[in-house]
Amino acid sequence: MTETVETTAERGGAPRQRLRVERVHTTEGVHPYDEVTWELRDVVMTNWRDGSVNFEQRGVEFPSTWSVNATNIVTSKYFRGAVGSDKREKSLRQLIDRVVGKYVAAGVEHGYFGSPQDAEVFEHELTYMLLHQVFSFNSPVWFNVGTASPQQVSACFILSVDDTMDSILNWYKEEGLIFKGGSGAGLNLSRIRSSKELLSSGGTASGPVSFMRGADASAGTIKSGGATRRAAKMVVLDVDHPDVEEFIETKAKEEKKIRVLRDAGFDMDLGGADITSVQYQNANNSIRVSDEFMHAVQTGGEFGLRSRTTHEVIERVDAKQLFRKLSQAAWECADPGIQYDDTINAWHTCPESGRITASNPCSEYMHLDNSSCNLASLNLLKFLREDGTFDAERFAKAVELIITAMDISICFADFPTEPIADTTRRFRQLGIGYANLGALLMATGHAYDSEGGRALAAAISSLMTGTAYRRSAELAGAVGPYEGYARNADAHQRVMRKHAAANDLVRTYDHIDSHVQRVATREWQEALRVGAANGWRNAQASVIAPTGTIGLMMDCDTTGIEPDLALVKFKKLVGGGSMQIVNQTVPRALTALGYQDEQVEAIVEHISEHGHVVDAPGLRPEHYEVFDCAMGERSIAPMGHVKMMAAVQPFVSGAISKTVNMPESATVEDVEEIYYEGWKLGIKALAIYRDNCKVGQPLSAGKGGAAKAEAEPEKVVEYKPVRKRLPKKRPSQTVSFTVGGAEGYLHAGSYPDDGLGEIFVKLGKQGSTLAGVMDAFSMSISVGLQYGIPLEFYVSKFQNLRFEPAGMTDDPDVRIATSVLDYLFRRLALDYLPYDTRAQLGIFTADERSAQVAADYGTDVDLEALRTSVDATPSTEIEQAVADKPLSAAHSSTELLELHLGKAADAPLCMTCGTKMRPAGSCYVCEGCGSTSGCS
Repeated sequence: MTETVETTAERGGAPRQRLRVERVHTTEGVHPYDEVTWELRDVVMTNWRDGSVNFEQRGVEFPSTWSVNATNIVTSKYFRGAVGSDKREKSLRQLIDRVVGKYVAAGVEHGYFGSPQDAEVFEHELTYMLLHQVFSFNSPVWFNVGTASPQQVSACFILSVDDTMDSILNWYKEEGLIFKGGSGAGLNLSRIRSSKELLSSGGTASGPVSFMRGADASAGTIKSGGATRRAAKMVVLDVDHPDVEEFIETKAKEEKKIRVLRDAGFDMDLGGADITSVQYQNANNSIRVSDEFMHAVQTGGEFGLRSRTTHEVIERVDAKQLFRKLSQAAWECADPGIQYDDTINAWHTCPESGRITASNPCSEYMHLDNSSCNLASLNLLKFLREDGTFDAERFAKAVELIITAMDISICFADFPTEPIADTTRRFRQLGIGYANLGALLMATGHAYDSEGGRALAAAISSLMTGTAYRRSAELAGAVGPYEGYARNADAHQRVMRKHAAANDLVRTYDHIDSHVQRVATREWQEALRVGAANGWRNAQASVIAPTGTIGLMMDCDTTGIEPDLALVKFKKLVGGGSMQIVNQTVPRALTALGYQDEQVEAIVEHISEHGHVVDAPGLRPEHYEVFDCAMGERSIAPMGHVKMMAAVQPFVSGAISKTVNMPESATVEDVEEIYYEGWKLGIKALAIYRDNCKVGQPLSAGKGGAAKAEAEPEKVVEYKPVRKRLPKKRPSQTVSFTVGGAEGYLHAGSYPDDGLGEIFVKLGKQGSTLAGVMDAFSMSISVGLQYGIPLEFYVSKFQNLRFEPAGMTDDPDVRIATSVLDYLFRRLALDYLPYDTRAQLGIFTADERSAQVAADYGTDVDLEALRTSVDATPSTEIEQAVADKPLSAAHSSTELLELHLGKAADAPLCMTCGTKMRPAGSCYVCEGCGSTSGCS
């Protein structure tokens, strides 16, 4: 797409190599807009919970190929101008022209192009790729470029703080400015002296954790003040800081506080009236570990904690015990994550200018303090040919053009603080990345957790970064290397050689990945050759970001490096409404695996009905793994996610935004293994999330479940009005229980041969309103059971019902209940319903859950014995009603997956539209309106 031509520099200087741009996607004399079909659409976005209109703009213009969801998100988030005014943008053409026009003008002004024709080709090619969703810039570009606002193009920021009160207060101020603009920032607190050290005045220092309280409160206040999304921040502490244990346990202790307050009746939901009493909830926490510490963990030795002022060891701790505390805290509440300091700095291109000490909130951008990074991500599925091969050459041409545009943006960009502006202009950090890797692997018949899948991902990542650095070297010849290059030339060249050497070690498995790897090898060889002569224009080139909102803008099935969430998706329709669809990648994958059209149709129909491929007609078991997803019947093992990160990491300048999801049954030892293997495999940063570990966050088990119960229309079943009374003498059992600290008793009476017939619940003092209401409720349920209303019906209606008291129980099979009724009917289901019926309702005993996990990991477990462990007769009518539950009750892919699984997924609700969000890297993204919980 681009090459360089030598021209004579102004005023008799050395020759400069201006860029010559070639057409790849476009045709001379034809504008990209003239090659697509445009249509007018009405964008009306509502909060499905109360029907209120969140956004409305009618008559917007988009290509017919763009989905309704992408149209809604771009219109509501990126169109500028007051809604309803003539100045409001109303066409995708206006949006793209606003951004591309600024990039082209800046490129001409700063001498990037060899001729006006090259500038025109650059404009057309960039327009084509944005128009056809081949790539997207990060959100700040769409928000700001070409408007009267400051031209901020970066989403990721790293700050710094020193051991002075002025610096600490400045930290608060700088974070506030960044949060106000809807972006996020991270920093390392390790320069602040510990609470075990003295101040110069003789008093004892407060320590970094105490100052975190002020920053957390500031972030929470700005978040509440109407920012575009939640304040996203990262705080990092070195493992040798004397306050490291306090830092590790900070959020775990707050989670316990949330549980106690919630059980006592306080509103502890996200945005609730009482949540502000809990601290440290607005940041991700990470521990920065060194090789020295990890070796001490490995050998069982001691590790020294060092004074911040003298750097002397002031305390020695058992490394294994400290590592266990770190893993225990992450097991309890998902924080802190872990960053591997020596690995990060071993790949640092600018060590002479300072160490890398921190990251942005999502952990993909890692470079110097007081710096920023602008991001752009490619849609990998756009480079998959019809024959199933990856178009490596066209991919490289696209990377060339995008890197050129990203570097141009630094020439005109504005920044929130002067130190950030100075560092970014001197080092010009870029973050090109990709989305749709999971969909690409599936479409080519590769399992995500397989050697072949990892090889293809590694080869593509290597090609992307190799091409980016080759282009950066050519840009250095045209407009000069980054200002800090001369001081760091040796280190930068060393890191380039490390990348190239890692590329040579990639083992390929088929013709697809081998071709990509060969093209990557050529790119790295050229990058080293040109870089040796010119230097490089950019200190950093690539990261793997979450791609939340922009992934939806590009109509990507998967975000960043993630696998597919599930095989069924929630799709909005033109004209309103929605429907469940099987991922379009699935039939493409089946065709690639050699299945005929009739077989593909039958398998897709099975997936549509069941949500998974197990027992799909005609599908060979050895192909099941190709369709494994992040969630569902066949979910990818945690170590599979870690291995994918390890495969890609050597070919990424920065790091990878990703959370390794672990089942609820995972142990602290499992977390330790993940964190340890991450270090051994050379990953730069790692975070885990264990299902249901965060009691305090607003998970779907509460609001989502209640909403589903309310939304599900009842199936009308006729029953004869005949009451079957219990005999005078009947079998019964009494269960004592505690829910959220409230004690009670459940008495259940049975027919001698035909299941449950009555219940009595004692809760509250005799004569109290609560006790009277529960007595009346018990009589109503008992009479209903005796008139033939099946227990399954009651369970489906009352499970997940949410009100206080709620929280922890003393029942090992039902650890957390959203209300007393939720607990009671789960307990009754476990005691009186058979396995298959309960499975449809998502209710299992602790042993059954353990057996399922064991089965997933290959342990021999007699599941059939568990299925027959409860002797009860299911109701045919209700089983059919459960099977026929309307999937239209879902409002996102996550909720759709919950309906298929019969159990809740750990995901927050969108604060804008109330929709259940879905994972995107280490953040969450809302499919309804595009809001994110992080900085992507």
